[in-house]
Amino acid sequence: MPWKYAAQSIVAKVKKNIGFKMLKINFMNTTAKQLEHLVSTTFLLILTVTIFAKAPAKTDTIRQVQKIRDFVIYEDPSFYAAFPSVIKNEDGEILVAFRRAPDRKVFLEKRTTHVDPNSYLVFVRSRDHGLSWSKEPELISAHPFGGSQDPCLLKLKDGTLLCTSYTWAFIRGDAQDLKQPVFVHGGNVVFMGGYMMRSSDMGNSWDGPFYPPNIPPEVKYSALGDPLPAYNRGALWEGEDGRIFWVVAAGSDPNNLGKTSNYLLISEDKGLSWQYSCPVAEDTEAAFNETSVYETPKGDLVAFIRSAGLEDQACIARSTDGGNSFGPWEKMGFQGHPLQALRLPDNRVFLVYGYRHKPYGIRARILNAECTDYGTAEEIIIREDGGSTDIGYPWAVMLDESRVLVTYYFNLKNGTRHIAGSVLEID
Repeated sequence: MPWKYAAQSIVAKVKKNIGFKMLKINFMNTTAKQLEHLVSTTFLLILTVTIFAKAPAKTDTIRQVQKIRDFVIYEDPSFYAAFPSVIKNEDGEILVAFRRAPDRKVFLEKRTTHVDPNSYLVFVRSRDHGLSWSKEPELISAHPFGGSQDPCLLKLKDGTLLCTSYTWAFIRGDAQDLKQPVFVHGGNVVFMGGYMMRSSDMGNSWDGPFYPPNIPPEVKYSALGDPLPAYNRGALWEGEDGRIFWVVAAGSDPNNLGKTSNYLLISEDKGLSWQYSCPVAEDTEAAFNETSVYETPKGDLVAFIRSAGLEDQACIARSTDGGNSFGPWEKMGFQGHPLQALRLPDNRVFLVYGYRHKPYGIRARILNAECTDYGTAEEIIIREDGGSTDIGYPWAVMLDESRVLVTYYFNLKNGTRHIAGSVLEID
């Protein structure tokens, strides 16, 4: 009889911990020898499954997420498409904005870069939950003075669409002749700072550009000689009280113009004007730039931060007083950038980010409602077949109550940079 109780105990653990719900054994009609064989076999099964359960793919969180499909949203070998963002309109239509520039191979040039005088902000639409997309992109902005980058969409509660971006000017003279200091890339490409576009008809037409203010820490000037307008790549957030929060980047060190920190801007009039609030993340050594902001149900503001000088550690900072101040920034304990947070129907947070370490791809984590468990949340691998480090910048939106669309730019075998998507089902 002791063998019977031992076998019952072990089989119960197998059923509870491993999920073999169909495992049924008649213990009372089993001999001691049969039970001995059963116990030893079951013990080996538990040991084997326990070992393999250490892999991330076997965690409870990952079992809650099922990838339905990967697909291409926009691809054209003549163009370099990158840095998407996505929103869903009230009628269910999905808009994916991205930066499109010529692939310089069409001019027999050796390489294509992330700055280009013909970088325009464009978008495509889907009216069938992402199954098909408009072929020819529609224009958001072709800036009159330079190439635009990183369109970041925000749909307000009243249906207004905001799109933030920033610009590089390509000058023919000597950048040193401009009002100093200016940030120069590649000898003759001068940073122009940020701007914003607005649409009141679901993207059918756009107004702008509108320029946010220069903020106190920023020491640089634009190529036009003006104080540099605030800028950043990252998701804005409309709070419960109607204020819009935007974490921007700025450089305060004239001797190190490439080093930036993060600061909070707040708008109380739907993005028509902006006021400087406070620092979000500063450090004497590390730099912080592309940052998304999120408001928790409790009312905390959480900044998800891309870092430099910290071995690509994702970082976080939190405000518990409505954006008047932020506590000390912290490392989140994993690599990846930039990050974007999506609220799920049950108030959990789907946090998605690019992964530019082998194997290159797109990853995510599901955090609790207040985003306090980032150190223990399991990592979800969405893609790991990227062709190089030149991928990522994911942005997610809910398709319905259980499905999430993740958009990002990608390449396979270091080929054409294109806008891709993945649909995940989340329990």
